[in-house]
Amino acid sequence: MENAFGLEIPQNLSEICHPNRMAVLIYDMQVGIMNQLPKEKTQKITNNILKVLDAARKGGFRVFFCRHLSLPKEVAGVFQLRQAMVWQGTDKVSEINPWFLRDSDDFQLIPELSPLPSEVIFDKITMSAFEGTFLDIALKDCGINAFAVMGIATEIGIEPTIRHGADRGYIPVIVTDACGAGNDEAGKRSLESIKFTADAVMTEVDTICSLLNRS
Repeated sequence: MENAFGLEIPQNLSEICHPNRMAVLIYDMQVGIMNQLPKEKTQKITNNILKVLDAARKGGFRVFFCRHLSLPKEVAGVFQLRQAMVWQGTDKVSEINPWFLRDSDDFQLIPELSPLPSEVIFDKITMSAFEGTFLDIALKDCGINAFAVMGIATEIGIEPTIRHGADRGYIPVIVTDACGAGNDEAGKRSLESIKFTADAVMTEVDTICSLLNRS
């Protein structure tokens, strides 16, 4: 650990992975998102996330789950409506079908995750998990300055969350084999971009589990 100006500056993943320093963020593991991807892909990602989640719980790490929320069309704004039309291949608002309305089955987290009462579920309407949510406040109030992220989708929401988190002064850790992509090529490009900018520490399930369990 490097020390300078009264600050502790972690140099590697082992120094980052401490429950007083890092939280775990599970991104958009919702029924409606998982149903859009091949079963073999979602099952592998789910199994890997469950391994990390189990290790994090045993290690006493704070755990946060985020969910993507669709606003009803009547209260969605210009960007929300335009994005929905683009993604759903229509040029008419009347033909939009909001995918993740609050009370829909598609909005819910997959049951395998089973968040504990001591863990947090929060909703967002943006791609970054930090924009317009209480995540930043909650982490900083606990003295957390790093987060390990996994979930779906790398190219749509996880990369923006890493960028936004880094701009807010966090050390992002991406568990690459516990993240899935809607488009494999786009997902690979996102990982290469994250690697190039070096904003995040990149790791895999087995490595981070050994460090979470150690704590």
